[in-house]
Amino acid sequence: MTVSVRCILASSLGNATIYSKFGDFSRRRLHTFLTKPSRELSSDKVTEILRANEFSLPLKNDGCCVELSESNQLPSNSPMEDTRSEAKCLLSKGMLFGVFDGHGGPACAQVLAKRLFDYICAGLLPKDILRQYAQSLEGRGPPMDLLEKYNETFDLLPELNSLYRKSFIKYVRKLLEDDEELVEAKLALEKAILSLDEDISTEALNCEMPEVAAQTMQVAISGSVCCVVYIDGSHLHVANVGDCRAVLGVLTKDDVWKAKPLTYDHNYENKSEVARIRSEHPANEARKVLQYGRLLGSLAPLRAFGDFSYKWSKAVQDKLVKTKLPLELVKYFDLSNYRSGFYLTPPYLTVKPEITHHRLTSEDKFLIIATDGLWDEISSTEAVRFVAAHLRGKIVLDPFRVPKEDMKLKDIHELLLRRKQYFDVKPIDRNGATHLLRNALGCRASFSLADSKNFSRYDRDDITITIIYFDTTFPR
Repeated sequence: MTVSVRCILASSLGNATIYSKFGDFSRRRLHTFLTKPSRELSSDKVTEILRANEFSLPLKNDGCCVELSESNQLPSNSPMEDTRSEAKCLLSKGMLFGVFDGHGGPACAQVLAKRLFDYICAGLLPKDILRQYAQSLEGRGPPMDLLEKYNETFDLLPELNSLYRKSFIKYVRKLLEDDEELVEAKLALEKAILSLDEDISTEALNCEMPEVAAQTMQVAISGSVCCVVYIDGSHLHVANVGDCRAVLGVLTKDDVWKAKPLTYDHNYENKSEVARIRSEHPANEARKVLQYGRLLGSLAPLRAFGDFSYKWSKAVQDKLVKTKLPLELVKYFDLSNYRSGFYLTPPYLTVKPEITHHRLTSEDKFLIIATDGLWDEISSTEAVRFVAAHLRGKIVLDPFRVPKEDMKLKDIHELLLRRKQYFDVKPIDRNGATHLLRNALGCRASFSLADSKNFSRYDRDDITITIIYFDTTFPR
């Protein structure tokens, strides 16, 4: 209670030192405590809102160890700054899943959801197939599809697509020039992420298309964190940039559920990240680089796409403000950084991903990837327990069917008794991501979802969840 009172005072008095210690999560939750929405929603209306963006993708017969993926999104910002993406690699093996959490607007996250998987998938191709694909892109060969993307809910401007296609062709040409013949997933993921961020910068600084100059600059000035998963057979690679999270649900031989983290948040709570950033700048900047738990006192994630006001040199930013930066984008550009005495040795921000490889076993049942809006509400262990309970309970959502024609009545009776025990944990939702979302909000759901335009941003962040279920019969 003492902490809450101090936070309230800090928020109302503008005491940044006390306020920042507890972060955005405390600010939102305290505003919830102090402010009530004008109405509460019925349980039916809550369910309708929670299920609005749910999506299920069965993959059982797709030659992959992924049996099913389920996702959902709950907006808080308007427009929502989170995006997500799922795709199957067509010219190579494997599946890709990703969640993207934008800040400073949705532009950067939306562009990543559209472009990043192409960069990754191209980097996974053997040289002979990559050469054929390059010829196809340049119109010198038959059409070749690189990816099959699922549940795409938005598209980019045609002019932007034209610009991005040119950048992608250049990237494919660079891949062909590399001497490496063997393709490693870890290298392909890192190269794709670094290259796309570099292209975003180049497109903003050197755009020769006036009709999209403002858009390319907005993508570069806004930012996004991400968590991307590549699954090929029993090999799982996770590339993390920022404070999204990937957690593996493991059922041990003792029938105990455990949460195994595959990522670590790149924020002020991560002491190795703090040490890394301070080591990259002179000793006299050690106190200035991170203030109030944020990069240069402003940015919460310590790795991100975009956010080039933390990456470009002071000379580049001066030139932009004087000659090129569109007036409508000035509000997105954090001028305080490079105009203050803090901006001395850029870049301060990196997009370099932290990549984890995990070999799946029969004990690995599912993977949760989600933006920080979920992790503000519950812990990784709680998330795994909710999904595990949903796996048990959803058995009774389907009608009972006798698995064999020649079963004895005694055996059928035993199956029915076993099934009966799950009625106590019967879930409301068939989709596991929706179930997780509902339980994360808990009793707050009825008012957290009410008056969303005026209230929800002070209560919670955008939430995006993807759950990937593994086929335990798949050869490991």
